[in-house]
Amino acid sequence: MAVPLTKPARRPTKASVTTPETTPMNLADSIRAIPDYPRPGIVFRDITTLLGDARAFRRAVDELVQPFAGLKIAKIAGIEARGFILGGAVAHQLSAGFIPVRKKGKLPRETLRATYALEYGTDEIEIHRDAVQPGERVLLVDDLVATGGTAEAAVNLLAGLGAEVVAACFIVDLPELGGADKIRRLGVPVRTLVSFADH
Repeated sequence: MAVPLTKPARRPTKASVTTPETTPMNLADSIRAIPDYPRPGIVFRDITTLLGDARAFRRAVDELVQPFAGLKIAKIAGIEARGFILGGAVAHQLSAGFIPVRKKGKLPRETLRATYALEYGTDEIEIHRDAVQPGERVLLVDDLVATGGTAEAAVNLLAGLGAEVVAACFIVDLPELGGADKIRRLGVPVRTLVSFADH
């Protein structure tokens, strides 16, 4: 009498086992506050702790990307220096090119330059003149928006080369300093993930 063969039960592999999230993540908790830096009275919002936390970093990039998936973004412009880290990750997720927005004198080819105000004096940023083609859809990325001077200058540079700046994205907003509103007044939507009232 033949005995029917039965396949042994499949044992789950690591790849097929899912573990539900046990606690929701608050991105603000992964950002370190450093009081009195760079001078007394300032609370510095340090995202290096977020970048060093794999789960928080991935969550932040996913949330920055989510509204723009499928919108045919051609380039991501990242502002030196933490905007390079975030912008590179966002560009990868959106299958877009990357444009470094650099401080004066760092780019080797012909550049377009914009000046922006600091608390004491001014500074300048540059992009290569061939970094973007007229009509290309560009997303601007940086870690934090405070007074908005650098981001405003970057928007003006990109627009000066004929780009369509789809939005400006930041992890942190310091709303009391008005930078996000300054960018919105240029006609550019702003996406931020975390707001801190004190700065």
